[in-house]
Amino acid sequence: MIVSRRLTAMLIALVLSGLVHGGDTSHVVSADLLRNYVKQFNAADEELYANIPNGEAADFLAKRIPFFECPNKAVERTYYFRWWTFRKHIKKTDDGYVITEFLPNVAWARKHNTINCAVGHHYYEGRWLKHQPILDDYSVFWLRKGGRPRQYSCWLADAMLKRHWVTPNPELITDLLPDLVKNFEAWEAGRVWGKHRIGRHRSRMFFTIDDRDGMEMSIGGSGYRPTLNSYLYGDAMAIAAISRMAGNEEQAQRFDKKAEELKKLVQTRLWDSKAQFFKVLAAEAESLSDVRELIGYTPWYFNLPDAGYEEAWAQLMDPRGFSAAYGPTFTEQRHPQFKISYDGHECQWNGPSWPLATSVTLTAFANLLNDYDQDIVDKEDYFQTMMAYTHCHQRKKADGMVVPWIDENLNPFTGEWISRTRLKQWKNGSWDPKKGGKERGKDYNHSSYNDLIITGLVGLRPRADGQVVVNPLLPAGQWDYFCLDRVSYRGRDLTILWDKTGEKYHKGKGLRVFADGRLVASSPRLERVSGKP
Repeated sequence: MIVSRRLTAMLIALVLSGLVHGGDTSHVVSADLLRNYVKQFNAADEELYANIPNGEAADFLAKRIPFFECPNKAVERTYYFRWWTFRKHIKKTDDGYVITEFLPNVAWARKHNTINCAVGHHYYEGRWLKHQPILDDYSVFWLRKGGRPRQYSCWLADAMLKRHWVTPNPELITDLLPDLVKNFEAWEAGRVWGKHRIGRHRSRMFFTIDDRDGMEMSIGGSGYRPTLNSYLYGDAMAIAAISRMAGNEEQAQRFDKKAEELKKLVQTRLWDSKAQFFKVLAAEAESLSDVRELIGYTPWYFNLPDAGYEEAWAQLMDPRGFSAAYGPTFTEQRHPQFKISYDGHECQWNGPSWPLATSVTLTAFANLLNDYDQDIVDKEDYFQTMMAYTHCHQRKKADGMVVPWIDENLNPFTGEWISRTRLKQWKNGSWDPKKGGKERGKDYNHSSYNDLIITGLVGLRPRADGQVVVNPLLPAGQWDYFCLDRVSYRGRDLTILWDKTGEKYHKGKGLRVFADGRLVASSPRLERVSGKP
């Protein structure tokens, strides 16, 4: 009896000290933080459309998302806001779960109101949810249940592989491998779109029009674009990796060669050595476009460029280039055709800031800082760009109230959502049902944000092996603390925290990484650490 009492007392002491984790004691960030934000978001929301209603949002998210805390409340609020909006797009159908881009039905969507344009962002963001049958179903839908994976350009195979790195499902991804190969080969075979043939041309590069990139009315226009050619490089690399998982080395080598060919063509044909930038090459032209566009950073999203092209990144921080208060402009501001227009088409890619392109750029930026040796840009530049993107997530209502918001394109200098301003008075001073109806772009699911926090600022770098690598891109001296908690990663429950003094979380001073409650990596500084979970 005495031994039993002593053992019980020891276990209680260990649990209280955090050395043994029982129940909820291993969780550093309280679920109350999420619930308080959801309560605020629900109260301010005009709930026009949702697949999972606001009343279920807190419970749904509490079971599935990583929790995040930091001293910058704009970042913290936006993190939870983007999860709150993301769950609205998770739709249960007869074909399983799908994820939508628009909440209202739009005429240009396909089955179940799906659009493949931002599918890569859906996977990169959604891979951090604990309930992975959502992405399992979504994968099968795109390849076998009526999805249209080539309606727009996208990076489907890469996205599926990068999801697999976080929540492995080797049976599913190898089962879908033949479908991914067929999808790639269909891109190679091409298709006619109006007067154009989208797909691989005799140049061995892939041609598309800007509209089929989802980037209509751009200055760079149609041609061999850094987007599609980089996407398919990423897909070829992914198919090679999945083929090796499936034991098909011959196919892996075949796709290695496809990727290598695309890499060479992008670097030799799309690089403007004078402008120091990747640009669009018109199919019939000998010279590149005369404009720098934000898509010139897309190759780094897939780590395509060799060393030597990093000078391009100077343009991101240049106010004559892309730098602006509410996120990078899509077109360099020095170009004579750059404009912020409130006339004509509501979705122009000739000046406004687009979250889709901004989030691609920030993912590419994180890759640059992690994987390249360069001195053109640094963590401070990354943080500044991330803060500009964060600040765009709002809208000032007519009564002066500022509410969290994500929409289509925005004025990079004022933060006004351009398409919304146009569409709310499109037909007889109001919304046009043919354009998607009331608040078409509200809670728009066309970009990522939380993946940028997780893999960028906090710095958890997904890998094919079992190692946990964390390299925070938060500059030294910016924050005294942060915590990313309850992260489901390769079957482990991770907690990543920064505590400058050790007094915030009482789990030690500095950068600390825990897997299932066990310390696996640490440093007194914000720097790269790694460990085995």
